[in-house]
Amino acid sequence: MTPDASGGHDLTRRQWTMTLLASLGGGLEYYDFIVYGIFAKDIAAAFFPATDPVVALTLSLAVFAVGYLARPLGGLVLSHFGDRYGRKTVFVVTVFTMSACTLAMGLVPSYASWGVWATLLLVTLRFVQGLCIGGELPGAITFVVETASRRPGLACGIVFCLVNGGVLLAALVNLALQSVLPPAAMAESGWRLAFLFGGVVGLVSFWLRRSLEETPEFLRLQHRAARSPVGEVLRDHRGQVLLGVGIVALTAGFNGILFAHMPAYLIQVLKYPPKTVAVAMNLALFAMSASLLFASFFADRVAPRRLMQASALVVLIGVIPAYQVLARGDANLFLVLPLLTMAVAGANGSFAYLLAGLFPTRVRFSGVALSLNIGFTLLSGLGPLAANALIGATGWTAAPALIIAASALIGLVVASRLSDRPDTLAEAAVAG
Repeated sequence: MTPDASGGHDLTRRQWTMTLLASLGGGLEYYDFIVYGIFAKDIAAAFFPATDPVVALTLSLAVFAVGYLARPLGGLVLSHFGDRYGRKTVFVVTVFTMSACTLAMGLVPSYASWGVWATLLLVTLRFVQGLCIGGELPGAITFVVETASRRPGLACGIVFCLVNGGVLLAALVNLALQSVLPPAAMAESGWRLAFLFGGVVGLVSFWLRRSLEETPEFLRLQHRAARSPVGEVLRDHRGQVLLGVGIVALTAGFNGILFAHMPAYLIQVLKYPPKTVAVAMNLALFAMSASLLFASFFADRVAPRRLMQASALVVLIGVIPAYQVLARGDANLFLVLPLLTMAVAGANGSFAYLLAGLFPTRVRFSGVALSLNIGFTLLSGLGPLAANALIGATGWTAAPALIIAASALIGLVVASRLSDRPDTLAEAAVAG
């Protein structure tokens, strides 16, 4: 987790190649996973018929949550193999399975044709996707930290910049489809085209990932691989797991609301024009990607926990006023949404590096997977449902801001307990 002994501080060509391949796969898999949230209202109409559109949307978001609920199980299984036998195999398996599920989701007949069996098949495919994504991001973080040892903070930033690129691609596909298809065709088949496109692109990622090499750190310690890495984490590193959940809280809480709840919220609850929302979301995702990459550039040069603290404080102060502006129904989305995403850049650009620094190499994949998946399941998976419930219970259309503010508060408290040096986080956590 420190610069190479050679003293170099730039990534070699091989390190760049391996980092980009790992990150590209994560981005394409995240397209597959997030595209569901973007088209939630169309999927609700196809698979969850209900007289009340709010009920149908809630059921559709519940299936989105199923994917997140599957993540911890997938993370446990896949991280075991990643720590026991190597990171590369897990990468190849997850991207192929994700792509196959995405293709299948684009082809599943609607409720009108197959009845409840169509809905059950959709839920099953979504569950399998969740299993795969549970190992994908922890694997990507582990892989790049161990491969790009000269600039691990920047490498983690590249991972999540391209993950956001996958989400941006989904948003661009949505915008393109809305531009060429009338609303009726969009609801009937437009969302299916987005899934089919994602499946094909995912297969390209599968082909590219076959050239990945195993990480030097894993190869060096392969003979000492843990027999039960998850058990070792739960036995010896419980404190680090709890810290890890806190580290991911702000990113998980914010991103879950932004990706899965914000588009439908703006269109159906606040009545913003769909095309305006699509363009503004694209701009916000671009701003998020650029700003987190900028922040991650400094994560190797300054204390990364300071970046997280700064983001948490800005979000805590600004998110409720921002949502109150949105709730008026006439906000400038091209200004408010990008500013919101830029506010969380420090957390997005530092959390992965901080998280990887909590665990030793022999159980890093498992430790990162446990922390990341618990945090994302609780906050990203259930966050959109909680946001809907808060609006319904309070009648306050700005209520989703409370979830993001709570996530920021957790991040602020946890960051204050971390060491300034990522390579001493594990010792500091044990000592604390």
